[in-house]
Amino acid sequence: MSQDQHGDLSAFSMLDLFRMEADSQTQILTDGLLAMERHAGDAAAVEAMMRAAHSIKGAAAIVGLQVVVQLAHGMEDSFVAAQHGRLKLTPERVDVLLSGVDLIVQLSRLDDAGAEAWLAANAAQIDQTLNAIAGIAELPELPALPSLPSPVPAPTPAAAPLPPPHAELQATVTSGLAGEEVESAAAPAPRAGAPAKAQAQNFDKLLSLASESRINAHQMHPFIGALQRFKRNQSSLLSAIEHLHVAITRSGDPGLMEKSLLALQKTQPLKQFILEHIADIETYERRLLAVSQGMVDEVLALRMRPFRDGIHAFPRMVRDLARSLGKEVQLEIDGEDTLVDRDILAKIESPLNHMLRNAIDHGMEGPYERIDAGKEAMGTIRMEARHRAGMLSIEISDDGRGVDLEKIRQSVIERKMASPAMAAALSPGELLEFLFLPAFSLKATANQLSGRGVGLDIVHETIRQQNGTVRLESEPGRGFRALITLPLTQSIVRALVIDVQGEAYAIPIVKVESVVRVPQAAIHTLENKQFFELKGEHLGLVSAAQVLELGETPSSADDLPVVVIGRGKQSYALVVDAIRGEQSLAVQAIDPIFGKMRDISAAALLDDGEPVLILDVPDLLLSIDKLLHEGGLHQLAQAGHAQQRRAKRILVVDDSLTVREMERKLLLARGFEVDVAIDGIDGWNVVRSGEYDLVITDVDMPRMDGIELVSLIKKDLHLHKLPVMIVSYKDRPEDRARGLSAGADYYLTKGSFHDETLLDAVADLIGDARL
Repeated sequence: MSQDQHGDLSAFSMLDLFRMEADSQTQILTDGLLAMERHAGDAAAVEAMMRAAHSIKGAAAIVGLQVVVQLAHGMEDSFVAAQHGRLKLTPERVDVLLSGVDLIVQLSRLDDAGAEAWLAANAAQIDQTLNAIAGIAELPELPALPSLPSPVPAPTPAAAPLPPPHAELQATVTSGLAGEEVESAAAPAPRAGAPAKAQAQNFDKLLSLASESRINAHQMHPFIGALQRFKRNQSSLLSAIEHLHVAITRSGDPGLMEKSLLALQKTQPLKQFILEHIADIETYERRLLAVSQGMVDEVLALRMRPFRDGIHAFPRMVRDLARSLGKEVQLEIDGEDTLVDRDILAKIESPLNHMLRNAIDHGMEGPYERIDAGKEAMGTIRMEARHRAGMLSIEISDDGRGVDLEKIRQSVIERKMASPAMAAALSPGELLEFLFLPAFSLKATANQLSGRGVGLDIVHETIRQQNGTVRLESEPGRGFRALITLPLTQSIVRALVIDVQGEAYAIPIVKVESVVRVPQAAIHTLENKQFFELKGEHLGLVSAAQVLELGETPSSADDLPVVVIGRGKQSYALVVDAIRGEQSLAVQAIDPIFGKMRDISAAALLDDGEPVLILDVPDLLLSIDKLLHEGGLHQLAQAGHAQQRRAKRILVVDDSLTVREMERKLLLARGFEVDVAIDGIDGWNVVRSGEYDLVITDVDMPRMDGIELVSLIKKDLHLHKLPVMIVSYKDRPEDRARGLSAGADYYLTKGSFHDETLLDAVADLIGDARL
């Protein structure tokens, strides 16, 4: 390694350099041992391991770590014996060698201050490990080895180590499905600190400057457009001068002819000047755009890392965990060179770890069960990473038993998450979605690995926070598959730019389900909620301005621009002012002084330099749910035609669906516009959000009864003149007196009225349906 090739290493101590070398060489040893276990007699793997052990031995001798020298020497002897056919690297012997690898990693991470004390405290266990490696050729199977306390603090205090069956010095495997981190002792310890933080800040500054350069380049475009318009105007002027010269020539006046010819001659250089310089400016713009975009791309490339950097410890983890459960499982990885943003790579390591552990514990059968099912004794988990359609696609699949869908269905019913009839109608995809719910587990009893009811919910939440999605598929008896889609980077986001109340906002494209225009006539109202039909599903309409608390601007347009967000039953149609189109935005974090802004995730600059806020779609969905529960959604279909409506509008408030629908249909047939509310609270919220000519209410309702609703309406400064009719089964004189004393304008009993009775009462109060 020369300084001119790999940078200046003079700032590092010899111990630092040893740690770097130990990290890389122990990974070679780990990968080689796993390969030898799967493919006995792999000469290339043995050769690579011999070189790695020899390099570690030499480096350890330089820094004076004699224990590491002895370990590496013993391992090197084993590899020489295997290379000459004198030793077969059985799984038991691989366990011993992997324990030696783990011990080398632990020793390499000791600092000068604590090294002597740690070595003294663990001398007996270290000797046992050295003896086990030295005598590996004579060991038919592995004796139990003691656990060595790690000198490196554990990343999560709650992590519960799973002891491997043969050697506790193997990679420390912590309880992943319990929402804890996984760390292999063979994996390099992260050395995050001030330098890493400073590097991240420098990157953010570079990206900000590069994106501003690109924006400045884009701002040349309108300037060039103005020059093009000037050129067209000049062309018209020059053409007029030419026509004038022709007309003067035909007149035969020598004096005018001379002047017009002189003017025509002076216009030619001007015309040539404009043509040449506009062409030069356009060329300059193209070059500036290319350079600025190249700068952005190069800065982003600094953050990209190969996929292998985040998953290099997984094959060892899968092997050790499977053996601890008495199973035989191998991990095959495809797409290790796929580039991923380093921040995304760090954040998805835990979710991927969860998925692998879940596959081993839940999905993979034991070797005898697999053979009985006609499968190979060795199970296989495949992980594939690819770039697809500008996104990072990760697929994790296994050839295990799959998920018992009926068991999920039964668990849903037992937990009262759905009625038996509703559960019976759930599709396989809908059933698998329940696995993402917190505290949802199919295991009857918990162990160190799983069954606590946490795990996949953490996977789902972490991926969602990265603007990603995860979808599950299962084929009983054949296997399980998880499909994860993520942005390639969080620094640049492809977004849909919209206008809300005259301001620009952006929604990450990955969160946009569809964009449509909804005719006013296609909007229906049910229980004060407006919806339209899209592909056979009813989608609720919500004003983006209301959700973002920007007020409400009625639109008189015949069609509403709508962005559909969310998935499944939590899908909503966000009504916006206008849709500008897609742009790639360089994400800029909002100053921490503002804290977490509701419904906003970050900021950016559009190509024309205009600032834009990037919406946090999960936050938006929560805000919409809150508005729905409060019953405070604004009406959209009527808002655009408030001054044009010709029918009087009635609000029917009743907790009985049958009564509501009967009254609604009667009034609709007579030509009235009708909205409905399901109880007094809902009615009170609705009546304040719209203009009504009459309220018809029941008395006995949950949350707020009709008498209280009438009292609130009559005491309200803006609503006190609104006519209110009570329709109730209570027909005693005292009930009627109570309703009328609260302010009701009419009291009608349900037991005595027929169709015409209700309609006549309405006519008495507000007249005909038409204004």
